[in-house]
Amino acid sequence: MTEDAQLRVELGPRSYDIRIGTGLLAAAGRHLAPLLRQRRVIIVTDATVAALHLECLEAALEDAAIAHDRIVLPAGEQTKDFGHLERLIEDLIEARVERTTTLIALGGGVIGDLAGFAASIVLRGIDLVQMPTTLLAQVDSSVGGKTGINTRHGKNLAGSFHQPRLVLADIGTLATLPHRELRAGYTEVVKYGLIDDPEFFAWLEANGERLLEGDEAARRHAVVTSAAAKARIVAADEREAGPRAILNLGHTFAHALEAETGYGPELLHGEAVAVGLVMAFDLSVRLGLCPAEDAERVRRHLAAAGLPTGIERIGRRSWDAGALLDRMRQDKKVRDGTITFVLARGIGKAFLTREVPPAEVEALLEQASAA
Repeated sequence: MTEDAQLRVELGPRSYDIRIGTGLLAAAGRHLAPLLRQRRVIIVTDATVAALHLECLEAALEDAAIAHDRIVLPAGEQTKDFGHLERLIEDLIEARVERTTTLIALGGGVIGDLAGFAASIVLRGIDLVQMPTTLLAQVDSSVGGKTGINTRHGKNLAGSFHQPRLVLADIGTLATLPHRELRAGYTEVVKYGLIDDPEFFAWLEANGERLLEGDEAARRHAVVTSAAAKARIVAADEREAGPRAILNLGHTFAHALEAETGYGPELLHGEAVAVGLVMAFDLSVRLGLCPAEDAERVRRHLAAAGLPTGIERIGRRSWDAGALLDRMRQDKKVRDGTITFVLARGIGKAFLTREVPPAEVEALLEQASAA
């Protein structure tokens, strides 16, 4: 068996490890035991993940003599709201959680964000361990301490920063993912190449199909490379005061699309990001910042991975450019009424800017909506 990879998020007294490998859920008790302040944990998961992985995790905890309770929530992005947050907090209090109890988030990005937010506020904060079971969560949302829920106004508009004590990413869980969810998570892998690693993007062009079809070595390489990039950026800017915002490449557009579709199954987060990445590169070309051939490479690769590359490929609906732009103006990174964009001067050359003429954004959205 290949040895686990271990990365470190360097944040002084809040530093923690990311372990990546196969069989980590079955060995979770051994990895958790040295970190626990109380030999008791609460597992938060969803119904889909519980059916696949909860029994394995609970057996590992029992082998390590770690007491455990479970809270199982409905699956889906619509669970990431105030109603389910309230329910989760009440369930935690009813379970007599203490400040020394650790909460385990077992699942994808929805569970990681929701459980992480609950851990940050129940009893004014308890320890958290992330055990991501989706590609998207393993390469992105489980690392960095961002937690939150959606509101009717937009994505992740209520939340907190709450770093985990440990991230255990068992890539064996990826074998149980529906192919659509795997493809959606792959978008976040592509994002790291587009931000500042053109060699990684070229590797994905050559090996992405193997990853999506189940090659374990390819999946491991992609998760390790992506998580290492996220760890490095988070260590430099924990609370997104500046450079960390570059991780939002494609997300300003994506979050507007998700809000317009109501966070339902019509559009997964990673699918929205795929469209957002293409739009960010198209806007960069429109502004004379990026070679058109680079934007075409992005579009071609995402399409080859089976991902949407334009809003005309999302369901059977009409789109309103003005409504999308209004959603973007509610983005968390808006400052003094101006939207912060992540654009690109080419593949691997992303940068932050607040100097984008609104008329150019609206024209891009109008063109996309009319396609």
